[in-house]
Amino acid sequence: MNKFRVRLTLIFILLIGSSVLVAGIFVAKKMQDSYIDSLQDNMARELQMILVTMDWHRDGTEAEQMRYYTELAAKLKLSANARATFIRADGKVLGDSDFRAQDMENHATREEIVQAAQAGVGYATRFSSTLNQNMLYAAVPVKIDGKLIAYLRLAMSLEDVERSIRQVWYGLISGLFLVFVLAGLISYRVAYGITRPIELITRVAQQITDMNYKYRVTLNNKDEIGQLGHAINRMADSLQLQMKRISEDENRLKSVLEHMSSGVVMIDHEGKIVLLNRSAEEILGFSSQELLGKPFDQAKQPFEFTQMIQECIDIREHIRDEMIFYYPTERMLEINLNPVWQQNEDWAGVLIVLHDITAMRRLERMRSEFVANVSHELKTPIAAVKGFAETLLAGALQDKDTARSFLQIIFDESERLNRLIGDILELSKIESKRIPLHFSPVHVQTFVTNGLHVMNTEAKKKSIELEMQVPEDIYIEADEDRLRQILINLLSNGINYTPEGGKVKVKVEQIASGAEGAELDKVRFTISDTGIGIPKKDLPRIFERFYRVDKARSRSSGGTGLGLSIVKHLVELHKGTIRVESEVGAGTKFMIELPVIQ
Repeated sequence: MNKFRVRLTLIFILLIGSSVLVAGIFVAKKMQDSYIDSLQDNMARELQMILVTMDWHRDGTEAEQMRYYTELAAKLKLSANARATFIRADGKVLGDSDFRAQDMENHATREEIVQAAQAGVGYATRFSSTLNQNMLYAAVPVKIDGKLIAYLRLAMSLEDVERSIRQVWYGLISGLFLVFVLAGLISYRVAYGITRPIELITRVAQQITDMNYKYRVTLNNKDEIGQLGHAINRMADSLQLQMKRISEDENRLKSVLEHMSSGVVMIDHEGKIVLLNRSAEEILGFSSQELLGKPFDQAKQPFEFTQMIQECIDIREHIRDEMIFYYPTERMLEINLNPVWQQNEDWAGVLIVLHDITAMRRLERMRSEFVANVSHELKTPIAAVKGFAETLLAGALQDKDTARSFLQIIFDESERLNRLIGDILELSKIESKRIPLHFSPVHVQTFVTNGLHVMNTEAKKKSIELEMQVPEDIYIEADEDRLRQILINLLSNGINYTPEGGKVKVKVEQIASGAEGAELDKVRFTISDTGIGIPKKDLPRIFERFYRVDKARSRSSGGTGLGLSIVKHLVELHKGTIRVESEVGAGTKFMIELPVIQ
């Protein structure tokens, strides 16, 4: 921890010193730039004044011109306190205040000259080889009648600027040294205040790591370090609770595994059974005590199952198959074998998941039977239509009474076929949940009255009395069209299977779904008749598709055998229930319970 304290102190010193150093460099740079900008402005003004006051129409030989401009440059240096240079347009130096013009090289490519030719004034800062010091140069072009004839250049030493910058650096270094000393003292104190609590926290954390939970951090700090100490204390307080929760989670996972409907078997890399849940015990017919720790090929399982496990171990790829197990009972199982790998990609074994799909296959058989029933039901009216049509084509058209009778039969069978197809399509949509329900408030008394009015004509044909017992203040939230379909189907059944002079009654009442005294939150519809009734052996199957108690009677009445199945599915879509009570010769009673609010 002492090393950490020293490192922290050094970091503080470096941060503070670096900040001061960067600030000093920035200030020095700004001062230098400001000084040079000011010199450039002054030099530009002086150059413009010289251009205006001088006579540039000087003739003579080159030697005479060089002598003239050299003398003039010397006078300008005295007045401007700057080195003056006259340069011909081609770069030839004609005169210089500080150096022999004859010995100076061509200045056409000098930075300030090139810039002056392009922009009207040019500046450059560089080391002068003739004067052995850094100089600031400023040049302007000399033009007569728009023609460039020469350049005038002034140069000033940057020694004063550099002297000022050096003074700034001396002050900066002195201040920096003082800052380092103060920063060192302050940083060490700050580092000590930070690391000392951390040392205490580290000791307590080590004790907690050694499972010694009685140690606590004693700190009065209210900063982040103090909060860390309190967090360590809370961690020690809650560690036992966390361990308890971990144990509970482990037990919960075991519980989930044990209560899974699918069987789970784990085989390790040595081929031994190491995990077996309760569903797997029931499916395989052996307890975990009998199988755990045993090699899978000695677990008394079907040969095909053992071969499948061996194949998964050999190829180490996922395998899925279906197999019939005859022990302890006959079942159809879907078997999924998945190779298991550890994090370091070492082979760990095989995970086997067993799904009992016996019920699924039974449903598939029911689906096949449904298709067969549909084919049979469709074939019957089609055969009748075809037979009577052939009879008519064979000559029965000549007998008008016979032809009319046959055509009526063809029409009736076509109507029956149309109803059958419509009911099949309706049932298919309902079962696949492809019909959205549009719920709205329904006044039950008005709704039942309208339903009885629709069926009144059919009832009168058989002199059947329609009766209702519905309180006026009952409302229900439902899809009115689908609720009407339920009511009409049940009323139609009651009328069809009730002898002449009988009675069909609709009774509606509100009931409570829970214990005694609970709020009335359900509505019960009871549709009863005085018909022929249903035998007890047929009651469990009356809601199956195409199931008929009296097939001859159903066909003669034009029923499709799908009405009650449609009713059951529509009731379930309303989150309701339907049940039936019946006695042969005494009548049938359907009871539907629907929630008031969806």
